[in-house]
Amino acid sequence: MMPILNPHQAWMILGLAILFEVGGTTSMRLSEGFTRLTPSVLIFAFYAVSFILNTMVIRTLGLSVVYAVWSGVGTVLTSLIGYLYFKEPATALKIGSTALIVVGVLGLHNASQTS
Repeated sequence: MMPILNPHQAWMILGLAILFEVGGTTSMRLSEGFTRLTPSVLIFAFYAVSFILNTMVIRTLGLSVVYAVWSGVGTVLTSLIGYLYFKEPATALKIGSTALIVVGVLGLHNASQTS
């Protein structure tokens, strides 16, 4: 059984989980519908590592915070990659909606610090 991490360790590991999730999602785009081998394999490898790391931190930070922060920050970072690297259109509505996700994630982080 895995020991409970201290909150600082848990947030650091959650950050790594988010980066692996973003790598997996970006690999989906790069795989071109599973027609390119390396990005196709990386999808599954990156997501596996991300889920393992998430599992490590859920006992410390709680499921509601871990999943919301993981998915929210992952969404924001993936959106930025889409806008900046893949040159997808960044409309005012997309940017405003992304900003709302950031506000929600910050609220969850602050709520978890006071709990």
